[in-house]
Amino acid sequence: MAELLSFVEKVLETEGAVTERIAPDGLEVMIPPALQQALEIPELARLGFGAELPEHAQRVTLESDWMNRLKRVVGTHGRLARQILDVDSVAPSNPERIVEHTLELTNATYRLKGVTPAWTRYLIIAFRYSAISDEKRDGILHLGINLNNGSILDNLLDPLLYTAAEAASEHTILPEGIQLCSPWGMARLTTVLNRALPTRIRHCLGRFLCSMRQRQERDLRRIFNYHSELRQEALERMRQLQQKPDLTERQRSEQKHTEQRLQAILREYQAKVGDLRQKYAMNVECRWIQTLELIMPVQRFEISIRRRKGERRIALDWNPLTRKLEPAPCEYSYTWERPRSVCDDQLHLVTPKAYGPCTQCGKVYCRVCHPRKCPKCGHVTG
Repeated sequence: MAELLSFVEKVLETEGAVTERIAPDGLEVMIPPALQQALEIPELARLGFGAELPEHAQRVTLESDWMNRLKRVVGTHGRLARQILDVDSVAPSNPERIVEHTLELTNATYRLKGVTPAWTRYLIIAFRYSAISDEKRDGILHLGINLNNGSILDNLLDPLLYTAAEAASEHTILPEGIQLCSPWGMARLTTVLNRALPTRIRHCLGRFLCSMRQRQERDLRRIFNYHSELRQEALERMRQLQQKPDLTERQRSEQKHTEQRLQAILREYQAKVGDLRQKYAMNVECRWIQTLELIMPVQRFEISIRRRKGERRIALDWNPLTRKLEPAPCEYSYTWERPRSVCDDQLHLVTPKAYGPCTQCGKVYCRVCHPRKCPKCGHVTG
């Protein structure tokens, strides 16, 4: 919670409040009248951010209504930002080995053509997601994109954000003569976000989903065992009545009642299962929070990819802050998972799943070339 504490401290000070840190993990604040109304706290207050609270402190967490209070204070300030990082960028000593450890192709070969200094444009977008089922989980997800080549920066984000925050007060001007790639259009960016965000949110919710499934399976077993016992008792009574050669009027009435009971047990079981499905159904909401355009120097690796008689050149950027080469993007799913396959028609880089067989006819085809349906049988892509 140290990051949340620092953020709240900075917001309050920007809006004219006086703050002082207190132990453990708390803030003592004195705030002006307008801020009191927005945050719904008195002029003098204590805020706590850790597991243990200072005396008389209000707890501030990502799950509390404090996010909505801070939203009222911040408004639209800082939602769009542009920052230039002029850092030293020296080419790595063994670029071939770097490519060998980063680029993994299943059905094609590659050759490094050269490494040149360049500048690139990153887009780092922050989202807040909320997952609601029988419980609720909230979190912040950052998605970084290199607008030069579409690489997703999953393993590079933390050092980039840290450096950007450290240099936030510096004012750097883009050197003359620097050529940057054009900004993406909204249609292209929306396509990438729609494909990239769901898998990453699901990954962030992994433990929550696992815990939810365990609770659901436990409740399903309990309901199944309970109704199975009721059903076995009714079936046993039916068997006893059916073994009797002549039934009295009372026994025939009991037999009919037992049959009705069996049907009622089944209906009740199905209704309980339906209630559980509704209880554990999950609704996930994802909202855009902030976009940071980060411009900085890199070392650009020019790579030639060959698949059969086709050849394609791609550019991957080596970042001097992280000292890592960006992964080649999957041009369909934009996942972080490797390896990559190369399609025959346009030499798109995709995951093996996105260049796999159709579930209907078995034809192997590229989901970038044919995103909606199989070109052979017309089966709609799932």
